[in-house]
Amino acid sequence: MLNLKTCISTLIVTAACASAHAEMQLDSKSIENGATLPNTQVFSGFGCEGGNKSPHLRWKNAPEKTKSFAISVYDPDAPTGSGWWHWTAFNIPKTTSELPEGVKLESQISNGAIEGRTDFGSSGFGGACPPPGDKAHRYIFTVYALDTASLPLDSNASGAMFGYFVNSHTIEKASITAFYGR
Repeated sequence: MLNLKTCISTLIVTAACASAHAEMQLDSKSIENGATLPNTQVFSGFGCEGGNKSPHLRWKNAPEKTKSFAISVYDPDAPTGSGWWHWTAFNIPKTTSELPEGVKLESQISNGAIEGRTDFGSSGFGGACPPPGDKAHRYIFTVYALDTASLPLDSNASGAMFGYFVNSHTIEKASITAFYGR
């Protein structure tokens, strides 16, 4: 039977261990949390005229047990009933902590990194392009630290399949939310 002194000691050790890991963080030179997306990250097509480049992303404080990373850009405000996937990327090596603006993962990051199919119908980054006159949409850029070196997906994987596998392997994640309307 545990006594009060043992319980307090256990709580102190648990709290100390929990605080030993700093929270994972995501930042960017291209986008600012809570700000409007620049034209560089706006889609080119569907009536939008942007640069259609993925933003610079940099993350730190990934958990020690991280085996790979995944990235998504998701618009929960799209008038589809299920949101809109603008970018899914996975099997990013655990040694990676930064991606340059406009990255093409398969050709610029080695070791099997893959970009999945967006809701625009192709793989790679697809920028913001909400319907004209709609309220500004939220674009959630998230990096996930995963407990597996690779996901059993390819570049044809839908956002739903990506979400299913990423959610079952996420140790920790960090996000930036930016806005865009037209």
